Amino acid sequence: MDKDGQPILDGDGNQKTGHLEKNCLKLKRRDHGSWYYSIELPPGPDGKRQPRAKKGGFRTKADAAAAAEKTWKLAENGVDVLNEETFADYLRRWFAKRVDLKRSTRKSYEDHIDRIFIPYLGATKLLSLRTRHLQSMFEKLWADNETHAENRRKANLALAAERAAYTAWKDHEERPRPRELRAAWQDAKAALREARALPRHITGPGTQSKILNALSSALQDAVTEKAISENWAKHVVLPKHVRPKPLVWTSARIEAWRQTGEKPSKVMVWMPEQIGEFLDAVAEHRMYPMFHLMVFRGLRRGEAVGLPWAETDLTLGTVHISEQLVASSYEVWADTPKSQSGKRTIKLDSETRTLLQLWRERQDKERAEWEVHDKTWNRTGLVFTWEDGSAYHPEYLTHMFTQLIKKLGLPPVRLHDLRHCAATLSLAAGLHMKAIQTLLGHASYSLTADTYTSVLPQFEEAQAEAPLALVPRRSPARREGAQAPGEGSAVPTVEEGKVPTEDAA
Repeated sequence: MDKDGQPILDGDGNQKTGHLEKNCLKLKRRDHGSWYYSIELPPGPDGKRQPRAKKGGFRTKADAAAAAEKTWKLAENGVDVLNEETFADYLRRWFAKRVDLKRSTRKSYEDHIDRIFIPYLGATKLLSLRTRHLQSMFEKLWADNETHAENRRKANLALAAERAAYTAWKDHEERPRPRELRAAWQDAKAALREARALPRHITGPGTQSKILNALSSALQDAVTEKAISENWAKHVVLPKHVRPKPLVWTSARIEAWRQTGEKPSKVMVWMPEQIGEFLDAVAEHRMYPMFHLMVFRGLRRGEAVGLPWAETDLTLGTVHISEQLVASSYEVWADTPKSQSGKRTIKLDSETRTLLQLWRERQDKERAEWEVHDKTWNRTGLVFTWEDGSAYHPEYLTHMFTQLIKKLGLPPVRLHDLRHCAATLSLAAGLHMKAIQTLLGHASYSLTADTYTSVLPQFEEAQAEAPLALVPRRSPARREGAQAPGEGSAVPTVEEGKVPTEDAA
């Protein structure tokens, strides 16, 4: 528009368009228009002049001026205030340079980036990212968890309905079976497939903490390279996550489990009697030496299946843990232990040592028999292998262990909980917590101490009784429960409102 409010036309007779800025006729109105700032930035690292920083949409001149001052200070501190990079582009660039990560960690970070960070925040400019955006991402994640939990419930109900429909069809005595029963079963199977197609993955508190740690690591690098001014992930608030502590399978807990089918804790430990029952039951199993090693020496699953003979000295009775087999989506690779302290030398007990000697003889016989039949024996150099010398898949070991304890009717524990059995047995046997830390290869003493505050009941009972022995008493019978207080006891008592004499005291 011109100064008289008439449209300005181009050569074709069309009205010209563009920013009116100060020529806007309505700008004098208090509720019309917004303020922009445009400032010249300090020279770049190469000393050359940078483009001006511009931003608009501010309600008042004071707001625009305050924003301009903040932008100037960021630029003075080296932050690239002209950076247009999105968070998705930055994450891909950051992940590409993290060649220092362990393979399993890289897979975990890649999952977080593709499944969570980019879908929720990828379009946001890195420079505009703030704590509120990250907090909102986790809030959406919690909402998704609720939806996925409901989907799980529906899938479980659909499975129960499918099983009931199948049983009704299978157990029907009349032949031929009624078509209605088969049709009902087919409908139930279709409903089950539909229910299982819904997303059911729940991101628990422990995983949320790992997600936040990965996010914080990425943003801290952005702070280092002056792409942003602050690591906004440090101010995100998550639900408190407490590491589950091991609980032992007492008689009361076993009875409750048999009635409800629910475990008291995610991490459960067998009592010595249950450990003995398991080992006796699997004594003839091919994997028995491996299970025995894990129960008493606390090896992780990957450390057991990846243990090489080169690091096993049966003369000295030691095994050196320096690598492990790691599985992800059924892909397996060799890697170092979880932490530097995971590399450790473990002394074998006499029984495990004998078992490994017998196992080596068996493995040598299997290799000889395999080669007699002109078959290639896999020279993996591993202690525990199949008959052809190939390595066990870590997931197969977990599956086999789960099937064994179900068959034996023992209270459920995870394969990893055999490490907790080893730690708890060692603690009850009198080993110092520092020795248990070394045995398990924990990175810190506090991790071991915080995890294994729950011990075997008989050990706890001994600890509870120990202080009583330190206090001398005149009447041992009272300590043994032979007499109740006030029933002929020789020990003076104090009546209400009376102070004992010096002799009585």
